Amino acid sequence: MAFSPAYNGFSTEQGVNMALSQSQKIIAFLEKHRGGSFTARQIAEAIVQQCASDYAKKRNNPRFADDKAFLSQIIAEIGSQKDTLKRLRPTLVWQDRPKPRRYCIPLEETQEARDTAQGETCERDEESCACEERALLEQELYPLLTSYLWSELHLYSMRIREGRSHNTRGNGGNQWLHPDIVAMEPVDKAWGKHVKACGHASGSTCVRLWSFEVKKTLTVANIRKCFFQAVSNSSWAHEGYLVATAIADDRVEQELRMLSALHGIGVILLDPENPSESEILLPAQKKPDADWQSIDRLAKENGDFHEFIELVSVYFQTGTLREKDWDNKTA
Repeated sequence: MAFSPAYNGFSTEQGVNMALSQSQKIIAFLEKHRGGSFTARQIAEAIVQQCASDYAKKRNNPRFADDKAFLSQIIAEIGSQKDTLKRLRPTLVWQDRPKPRRYCIPLEETQEARDTAQGETCERDEESCACEERALLEQELYPLLTSYLWSELHLYSMRIREGRSHNTRGNGGNQWLHPDIVAMEPVDKAWGKHVKACGHASGSTCVRLWSFEVKKTLTVANIRKCFFQAVSNSSWAHEGYLVATAIADDRVEQELRMLSALHGIGVILLDPENPSESEILLPAQKKPDADWQSIDRLAKENGDFHEFIELVSVYFQTGTLREKDWDNKTA
């Protein structure tokens, strides 16, 4: 699920009717800032500020030691009112991952659409999520991912462009052939000379190859297609990952956990605002060996992948690593 940029400031004007219930206040606030995405904390701060007199009696309850304790209670109440909020505004959408949960009423919602939606059960999938991943395109996520791979995991990465594949499979035929990003992990980079020699002589894995399939938001509607595309495109690597900027809800995360346990593909949550804060949600199963037969096929099919394997080969033979040969960047 995707949202437009979050509203970072809250108006002090009385934009919320104090006669409303708390759930109605929340919906009124989101309506006023439609298209923005907000955490429970941001919503709580806004409605408490805008409806100060309405909350005065509750705030004076002696069980709240200070303002922080009182605000924490409002935040907890907002989190528990998810179903009520959905009933009040069926077009409300929320994003559970990355945490904290964010709430949004899409910009595209019209009064006619709202009236139609009142009697329907809204599935929070690609169609109900009208806010598309801000203005970010999938291609714009690639440099953000390479920045994370370099700064946090110390991987040497390269973009694999579909345009450099032989178009023998027809339009879109390479989507299930190669991943979006590949990377090399020089395990032995910091080893001493003699340790390296021993490692190579014993056949130990001195280089590990990684594969990454990048998507925007994972939803109930697209989760299996996205995951099995990652399985297909990453089977050759020591480690394969599905990368996304958001996971729509708990159902999707549960499905991911099941699929990851069965097929060994990991999941990375990419933070577009701050790539270094991205996280490995589910670690990939580490394979002892790469599939060199599949690697040979990919190298013959795609020019970028061929160059990647050339650089891996150079490192195997000489131990040489030149950063300018890779897509490593710091965002």
